[in-house]
Amino acid sequence: MSESTSEVQPQREPLTPEGLAIAVKYDLTEKLMPHLDRHLIFPLLESLSSKELYDEHTLLQLKYDLLKDASMVDYTISLWKELHDGSENVPEELIQQKDDVLKQLETYEKSTSRVLEVFEDPEARANLKQDKVANLQFLESKYQITGDMINDLYKYGQLQYNCGKYHAASDLLYHVRILTTDSNLITSATWGKFAADILTLQWEAVAEELQKLRDIVDQRSFADPLTQLHHRTWIIHWSLFPFFNIENGKESLCDLFFSSAYINTIQASCPWILRYLTAAVVAMNKGPSGGHHGNIIFQKRLKDLIRVVGQEKYEYQDPLTEFIRALYIDYDFEEAQAKLSEAEIILNNDFFLADSAEAFLESARHLISELYCRIHQRIDVNQLSTRLNLSTEQGEKWIANLIQGTKMDAKIDESEGLVIMNHPVANVYQQVIEKTKGLTFRSNQVLSQAVNKHDALVS
Repeated sequence: MSESTSEVQPQREPLTPEGLAIAVKYDLTEKLMPHLDRHLIFPLLESLSSKELYDEHTLLQLKYDLLKDASMVDYTISLWKELHDGSENVPEELIQQKDDVLKQLETYEKSTSRVLEVFEDPEARANLKQDKVANLQFLESKYQITGDMINDLYKYGQLQYNCGKYHAASDLLYHVRILTTDSNLITSATWGKFAADILTLQWEAVAEELQKLRDIVDQRSFADPLTQLHHRTWIIHWSLFPFFNIENGKESLCDLFFSSAYINTIQASCPWILRYLTAAVVAMNKGPSGGHHGNIIFQKRLKDLIRVVGQEKYEYQDPLTEFIRALYIDYDFEEAQAKLSEAEIILNNDFFLADSAEAFLESARHLISELYCRIHQRIDVNQLSTRLNLSTEQGEKWIANLIQGTKMDAKIDESEGLVIMNHPVANVYQQVIEKTKGLTFRSNQVLSQAVNKHDALVS
């Protein structure tokens, strides 16, 4: 593959048989594949090969089946040879396919040369305006560029993409979108450019294309609501690439996925995406260092996440979502601890989440300890360390840093191995005042409305 998002991952300790079983059981590749372009699937398969979760020959066969109908013939031939132990007896249809692709490239290169020459002409570019109809008339009258040439330009970009020439495809599809007035062609070109920019790691351009696609899908009137649902489902899956690679991507993921239209799409069409939403919300927790405003945003997103995880319990579960359910719905710390251990395996073996594993685990420990300290007065350091999947020594340092960072009213009794929490007891009279202080305002408001209504009737 000439250009790809696949990167060399850091070496990790081999999985135990139990860990391997968990990683395979919760691998989402099979669920993600139907909603991704074949070229976007390829990096996921490369990642699976590097992690050795599946038989390598099976993955080779899957790669071959995936790409044999594309135009990356040289790479497809190399895969065929690997599958057949280096045999040189390449099937005739692959050799013929290579000849056909070369002829198509030559044909489109000639038919689009005039259009590309015009785009390289500064004077011609300077005369192009926002009005596409006027631009087409200008280009046809002065440069003899026709609608068929623009259609060939789109086909040329499509062919370059299928050949794995993603940079070239992105440029060609960009030119198509500037010229054409065909809404369907614009949509197809935008999807193609979005994919090409993902595969060339052009994250700034990817973010722009994502917004263009959202505008097209959310603002366009679809005759069949299912078509819009399918488009939104694809946007959700394709957007995982930029959201887990760009700065502040997790915040953008939460903004999009928690929006009404997209959370409904997730619940109706792809509940497994809750894994990535959970990972993004938890990994974003900055604790007290995030400031008051940041903490309010996190608490709101966490509350929304807890609600959705609870609603979708019977549709989708994995250790990440079950960690949230155990901690915040069932208040089961032992279950939360067990799910966090499983979640670590999943995070390290998920194509999109591997780089977020450390941030997720750190934040998850904060959430466990914060909730545990809130509901206990005397806490055994050994027990809390176990809850956090830490050694006793690591646990003591963790708790000391937590007390210092959160400024909670607590102290560590090293001789007893305890953390003593000072939970101030609220005065019962103050509680009554807090509960009822809104009554006066509401009563005055109701009385005022009644008086105004009476005055209006009298007059």
